[in-house]
Amino acid sequence: MPLQKLKFTPGVNRDQTNYSGEGGFYECDKVRFRSGFPQKIGGWLRYGLFTLAGICRQMYNYITTESDNIMGLGTNEKLYLETGGNLIDITPIRATFVSPDTNNCFDTTNLSRIVNVNIVNHGATAGSYVTFSGVVGPIGGIPQVQFNAEFQIQTVVDANNFTIQTASAATSTTTNGGGTGITAVFQINIGNPYIAYGYGWGAGAWGRLAWGEGSLTPVVDQQRDWFMDNFDNDLIANIRNGPIYIWEYTGAFNTRAVLLSSLTGAASVPVEAMQILVSQNDRHLLAFGCVPYGSSSAGDFDPLLIRWANQDDPVNWAPSPTNSAGFIRVSRGSRIIRALPTRQETLVFTDSHLYSLQFTGTADVFSLQELADNTSIMSPRACITANNVTYWMGTDKFYAYSGRVETLPCTLRNHVFNNFNYNQSPQVVCGTNEGWHEIWWFYPSQNSGTNDSYVIYNYMERVWYYGSIARTAWLDTPLRQYPQAVGGNYVYNHEQGTNDDTSAMTSYIQTNDFDLVDGDQFVLIKRIIPDINFEGSTATSPIVYMTMKPRNFPGSNYNSSNNPSVTRTATVPVEQYTDQVFIRARARQLGFKIQSEDLNVQWQLGAPRLDGRPDGRR
Repeated sequence: MPLQKLKFTPGVNRDQTNYSGEGGFYECDKVRFRSGFPQKIGGWLRYGLFTLAGICRQMYNYITTESDNIMGLGTNEKLYLETGGNLIDITPIRATFVSPDTNNCFDTTNLSRIVNVNIVNHGATAGSYVTFSGVVGPIGGIPQVQFNAEFQIQTVVDANNFTIQTASAATSTTTNGGGTGITAVFQINIGNPYIAYGYGWGAGAWGRLAWGEGSLTPVVDQQRDWFMDNFDNDLIANIRNGPIYIWEYTGAFNTRAVLLSSLTGAASVPVEAMQILVSQNDRHLLAFGCVPYGSSSAGDFDPLLIRWANQDDPVNWAPSPTNSAGFIRVSRGSRIIRALPTRQETLVFTDSHLYSLQFTGTADVFSLQELADNTSIMSPRACITANNVTYWMGTDKFYAYSGRVETLPCTLRNHVFNNFNYNQSPQVVCGTNEGWHEIWWFYPSQNSGTNDSYVIYNYMERVWYYGSIARTAWLDTPLRQYPQAVGGNYVYNHEQGTNDDTSAMTSYIQTNDFDLVDGDQFVLIKRIIPDINFEGSTATSPIVYMTMKPRNFPGSNYNSSNNPSVTRTATVPVEQYTDQVFIRARARQLGFKIQSEDLNVQWQLGAPRLDGRPDGRR
């Protein structure tokens, strides 16, 4: 029997049985396809020395006219700026208390680091942040310097008392300490890191998106999401279903974001918005889902209303004959999920329809056109535009819009949507990896409460592949050298190196089972001739492991696997590696797997060949 070349269809297909997909790939993790052949994805390294507080859901990057490269990061606890590897806290201030409200407000307990703080009607929630200054000490043996600092509130005792934790324990019990010159500055209260579910009156706050009625009615507290955009050098940000803030650029980076409504000349700024967006071509600040003009109550919120400020005047939202401020209402759906700017229009996703919002330049300013009905979108961050095409994840399929809405064929549809935690669907985040023509979706698998999986569509090669990486935010921008993402409390540069930060990355791909000869005869396999490219490896002797998985029938177990390794031995003048591997396997069909699990290894699979001979029919 001549040597049998193993060449497979690019992409991974899990929507067929292992055997029926013969000639393709069935399983993978941390691989991609280049020119039709699988290879290990690029690695990632931690960016900067900082640690984020809370779970980051939003990253936004722009460059000022002074050439400052700024990234905004929004977590459920903080609002940050990052520039030059330095993290700056710009979280807005909710309230400031001074004397006499703060006079001698600290109570200590002997041998405890927990300190009670008494401030009447403080309005804080557990986990939120407060900064004290002007404290005179020591108090209960705790040095003064430990009180004049920022604290995360440990517990809320009642409307007038909460606790903090100091660096060292008290040496005595003391009440009413700290002096009369104390200032307490409270940042906006933190939000939920994930969707929280509960029952009854005590499960969540009374409100439009979180309320209970009796003990049997479920309560849903939404996770905190931020949306950001820049208006010239300034950063505009809003909490989803919350206020609109602005951070004004001065070049000093020593100020915090403030309410947009607090600026001079502000008029009728929406007190609550689902999402803000700057229409950069015509310079209007828009709010998607907000309170109507003339209302200052969040109870009047209209989830289908779109409002915009006057052109070049983001603080003036009051329509008049002499300005371009105005509003329009989406007619179908129950709420706006996301607005996404594209080259010539802004796509507006509701929970059931897709609209196009376009600047007209007439007295109406903007117009709406319905593009598609009976569509869905998994989360506010499940959509992205690449190469003038918008892609998004629906609740049971993927979509693409390039002038018309189409269902995106997907060979991993069952794999993704049958293993999906729909209770945490708002966590889904989408991003591009333009260098590799990829769209990434990160999502929580069925048994996970956080994003632990990803699926990728390569729009150049029109193939799909998948794997497991935990990321909550992703940003691919030409203003940064690498795509950047947040995992846990850290920002990472992706496509840098070959490892999982400083640890080895396990990467593999496995084929569907394929017949040897005609599928009727057994074949005795004697050897395999590898075809591997180790370009990009920095290990002295990079290794990949090739596994032969023989099987006699599609429904039977695999026989004993063979696991030979392939090691590079030289790189010049021509890359050299293990030339042949002798194995012994007898089967009707075979599965082939290639895997790497060592530091500094990069590989691409070519077309290996098998050597064997027919060995009977029984």
